[in-house]
Parts: sequence; structure tokens; C-alpha cells
Amino acid sequence: MGISGVSGTSARELAAATPATRDRYVDLLRVASLGVVVLGHWLMAAVTTDGSVGNLLAVVPGLQVVTWALQVMPVFFFVGGFSHALAHRSRPRYAAFLRARLQRLLRPTMVFVAVWGAVALVVQLLGADEGLAGVALRLVTQPLWFIGVYLAMVALTPPLLRLHERWGWGAFAALAGGAVAVDVLRFAFGVPFVAFLNFAFVWLAVHQLGFLRADGMIRLPGALAAGGLLGAGLLVALGPYPLSMVGMPGEKVSNMAPPTLALLCHGLWLVGAVELLRGPGARFAARAGVWHKVVVANGIAMTAFLWHLTAMLGVYGTLLAFDVRLPEPASAAWWAQVPLRIAAGAVLTALLAAAFRRFEQPAAPAPGASTVGAGGPLAALGITLALFGVLGLSMVGFGGLLEGRSATLIAVEVTAPAAVAMALAGWLFVERAGRGRAT
Repeated sequence: MGISGVSGTSARELAAATPATRDRYVDLLRVASLGVVVLGHWLMAAVTTDGSVGNLLAVVPGLQVVTWALQVMPVFFFVGGFSHALAHRSRPRYAAFLRARLQRLLRPTMVFVAVWGAVALVVQLLGADEGLAGVALRLVTQPLWFIGVYLAMVALTPPLLRLHERWGWGAFAALAGGAVAVDVLRFAFGVPFVAFLNFAFVWLAVHQLGFLRADGMIRLPGALAAGGLLGAGLLVALGPYPLSMVGMPGEKVSNMAPPTLALLCHGLWLVGAVELLRGPGARFAARAGVWHKVVVANGIAMTAFLWHLTAMLGVYGTLLAFDVRLPEPASAAWWAQVPLRIAAGAVLTALLAAAFRRFEQPAAPAPGASTVGAGGPLAALGITLALFGVLGLSMVGFGGLLEGRSATLIAVEVTAPAAVAMALAGWLFVERAGRGRAT
């Protein structure tokens, strides 16, 4: 997931000790992309005095065009591909690679799930799951879809990296071609369920671009950006694709869930754009003060991402608890309060990150442990269980926990307890397989 960041003196020491060969721009992109996602979520939340949570982009449809700049998850997945390529080449054994990549992902995620699971149980036992509290129980787990997709990328890095090393751009083209075929079958022929294949084709194609960057094979970023922007524009203007690059409530077609060819084109233009900025971006990241902040931020990035919706809902919950009347979303008063709400959300997120950041730090290896003979099959089973558990929980949420509320995950009904059990078992399997045996 990037730098093993710590705060204070240790962060300064780590920043000062960074080798000159490290691609600091990649770390800057990782932090910046997650920061934009958090900011976007805070801006889109349209909370009213009755505790309901709407979407600002639905209230003001004209703002949907800003998602072409603020929907930057493709940049994070692109950076992930770059990092995974380097990590796997330095640690080729599958189980050891998985454990090393997932420690800073699954440990803070499972702590987040445990805390919110306990809160949900207490809230529902007290019968207090109405209004904003009930919305929170459903909403806070939704960003876990990103964790699930990222788990799939980590799991599939070894075979996809081999395809990249053999075919280069051809491997990317095959994945992009799969996305095209899926959308043709979906929109031209109405084939049911085929759209869900694009969760793999679209996001893995973006991830594959990270492999290409790792080997210096993105030589015409301007053409990539222009081609992606033109493609997305034409698809939205002439095809069945919506303008928004994030999901909208009640829409028949979403570019995000499942992902579409338009979202892939959007990803291409973003990747091309950040690559065009690589020179000035690298010089900016090389500044001592900037790099120190990047190191600190990388050390808490996943924790902050997991808890940022909790912080946002905490701000609104506090306002409602003190009977503060919230202005109508998108009104002049609402816009005037945006800086204050974001500042309050940032402070609360920082406090939550400070409380839970220790779970994001990599665990020290066991004395005498070796990855010789480590269990690749056990690791593969573990990451599969974790992936389905996290995705299932992102869909079902913690609302209706006592009533056995379920959601459909690939034709299977999943409840929150079952999803948590799968994620926990998967994490433990990956940890066990990756430790190897004592020598």
C-alpha cells in the first residue's frame, strides 16, 4: 500500500532516509487520489434536518460534470498496479506477496468492521436505528467496495503481471476488449448479468496500466489522455451512458456499478493526464517539506479512508443532536457552510485516524519465520474469502442486523454476519499462509 508511514520524528527520519531512486510522484498520487475521494464524498452528502442523506449531484444535476475530475479512483488503481508490479518482483512467492501487500489493508479494515459491528448491535438492541443513525448503519460500509476491488487486484497480480511481461500493451488490450464485448452484449443484446464482468475487465485494465508504467511503456501520455477524453465524451453523447462518473440514486444505467466502457475511457484520460504532469509532479514531491507530509499521510491513508464517512456523519449527527436546523442542500446558506463542515470533518477524521492508525502499521515478522514452503493454496483461499466478505458487507451494510437483512452477491444471499465471518477467516488464512514456518 506504499510507505510505512509514522508521525513526528520518525516520519522525518523516514522521509530523510528515502532513497533517491524512489518514485515519490507515485506516493503523492496515492495520497492525493484518496484525498480527492474523501473530499468528494463530503461534498456530495446532502443531509437534511430529518436525517435523510441525499446526493448533491442529484439535487443539482449540472454539477455531474465535475465527476470527470473528482472521480479519481482510476488513478489509485493505476498507482496500485505500479506498486504491485515492483512488490511482486521483489517478493515472488505468492503467499508472502499477499501477506506483505494486505497487512496494511485488511488489519485496519477488520478493526473498522469490528467497531461498527459492535456499534450496530448496540444501536439496534436499543431500538435507536432510526433517522441518521439508521442511514449510517447502511452507509458507512459502502466504500468497502473499493477494498474488495483492490483485493482482487492484489490476488490477480502474479498471473496478470506474467501476461504483461509477455504481451505488454496486448494484455491491456485484451482486458479493454473484454470491457467492450461486455457492453455490447449488455446494451445491444440485453444479455442479463453479463455487465458484472466489467468489475473485472474495467478495473483490471486500469490496474494493468500501472504495470506498463512500471516498465516505462507509457510513452505517449498526451495521446492516452486525449483518446480517453474523446472516447468518454462520444460514449456519453451518443450512447446509453450517463454523464456522471459516479453512481447516482435511481438511475437505470450507472457508469460505476457495474463499471462501463465510458468509465474505462475516463480512466484512460486521467492516467494520461497524471502522466503528463509527471515532471512537475515529481519535482514538487521531491521538496523536503512536501515529501515529509506525503510520508505522514501515506502512513494513515487507509485508516482515514475507512473512517471518513463516520466523521462526516458524526458532524451532521452532532448538529442534529443540538437541534441545529440544516439549510436546504445546494442553497446559498448550504454552500456558505461547506468550508466549516469540511473543516469539522477533517478534524474528526484526524482524531479517528490517530485513534486507529496503529492497526495500519505492518506487523513485525515472527522470529525465525520463513516463507519457504508457504501455502499458496491457503493464501488464494484466504484472499478469495476476504474479497467476497468485504464486497458482501459493502452491499448489505449493518442495517437490519438483527432482522437478518441480506443482499445478493453473485446470485448468493449474504448477511452481514456471514460477510464478516468470510472476511475474518480470509484475513487469518492469508496471515497464516504468508508467515511460512519457523526455521
